[in-house]
Amino acid sequence: MQADLKARVVERAVAEGFSKVGVCRPDAIPEAAGRLAAYVAAGRHGQMGWLAERMGWRGAPDALWPEARSVLMLAEVYTPEGDPLAALDTPDRAAISAYAQGRDYHDLVKKRLKRLGRWLIETGGGEIKVFVDTAPVMEKPLAQAAGLGWQGKHTNLVARDLGSWFFLGAIFTTLELAPDAAEVDHCGSCRACLDVCPTAAFPAPYQLDARRCISYLTIEHKGPVDEGLRGLMGNRIYGCDDCLAVCPWNKFAVAAREIGYAPRVGAPELAELAGLDDAGFRARFAGSPIKRIGRDRFVRNVLYAIGNSGDVALRAVAARRVADVDETVAEAARWAVARLG
Repeated sequence: MQADLKARVVERAVAEGFSKVGVCRPDAIPEAAGRLAAYVAAGRHGQMGWLAERMGWRGAPDALWPEARSVLMLAEVYTPEGDPLAALDTPDRAAISAYAQGRDYHDLVKKRLKRLGRWLIETGGGEIKVFVDTAPVMEKPLAQAAGLGWQGKHTNLVARDLGSWFFLGAIFTTLELAPDAAEVDHCGSCRACLDVCPTAAFPAPYQLDARRCISYLTIEHKGPVDEGLRGLMGNRIYGCDDCLAVCPWNKFAVAAREIGYAPRVGAPELAELAGLDDAGFRARFAGSPIKRIGRDRFVRNVLYAIGNSGDVALRAVAARRVADVDETVAEAARWAVARLG
């Protein structure tokens, strides 16, 4: 009965648009709590206070919802069609992470999870809870425990049959479903992801110091970015794909099935983005994950990119922001003007 139900769940999940499905027990990652505590104690989480909060739940999924008996982990592919690093060769334009080029994945994945969850309740009974990157759930260790892939040396999940480009979703259920075998590491001696990092954010393989990570700096970090790091950010204004893009396992990446992940943003001109006010920013990035960081942090990033562009013509663009109402933006503008002067 349960084996048949699991097979039907996998079949249904693929029909819904997910690329891969695996099952683990809620208590399958006993080492996660200690690793998280050490990470936070070292301060490597930076300003991400939410990582320190509710550590008991985050490190022990079986404590998050004690009634849960199984965790369904699901992968949804967003593989970019072209070279995600091509925008780095046009310093007068913005480089935006591939995952943020289309619609907000939180909305797309959660709707799919809810549909699958409703089907599971109707078919097998029980109760469910669905999570997409917005709750104290350590998706990557759970996904490895469920056999979807392994956490590579860059700490992101890699799969032999999907590469690096996929989102994760979780369905906790009170149903007993047979767990899959955990995936093992297949990085071998490869160091491509470590060596390509512009800011040396990896103190060692399988370790990340978020305080030096461009994805963290452009998305999570509030206030001015350390001047020693700004010049290393290049024209990356939202996220960074370098460590994902160079992974050799991407030769097995499959095309995205969800049309919503098709690029809508592209590589816009920095001059255009620097001129956005709050209303213009909201309109420009409606329905995009970029919207959540707000206009001020976004324009701050754009001004750092302008300062790194080497394009003297952009000096006047930055100069228009030296008296911006947001002091962090104004300071970034002054820095850019000085760099281009």
